[in-house]
Amino acid sequence: MLTLHGRLVVPGKVRGEALVSHEPISGWGGIDPARGVIIERRHELYGVCFTGKILVFPSAKGSSGWAGFFQTTRLSGTAPIGMIIGRISAKSALGAVVTRVPAVTDLDADPCAVIATGDWVLIDDSTVEVSKR
Repeated sequence: MLTLHGRLVVPGKVRGEALVSHEPISGWGGIDPARGVIIERRHELYGVCFTGKILVFPSAKGSSGWAGFFQTTRLSGTAPIGMIIGRISAKSALGAVVTRVPAVTDLDADPCAVIATGDWVLIDDSTVEVSKR
């Protein structure tokens, strides 16, 4: 098991399967909030559903609409259950807050390099525990 420490964005405790994106995620036009699916055609996770997963990504890209689209995932029941964000920005911080899921950033290792899709992850406030699949 790997234990990482970071900076708390949204408090909480959640355990689940990781879905890792090595590319920034665009909320405005890059996700379908009704289905919880990444729809940006050139994205490495095109067509992949993040509902019920712990979403691990390096940063957000696009406009401030990012937060609105992720809030819609919460209202639609299609949101990720947690977020691990490599580099926080106003967009990704606001998105995590309005989605109301446990979120952490600024870990002591690059989360996109040490966590793989399918790993089992526990977010407990500012601590992340990773069990390799």
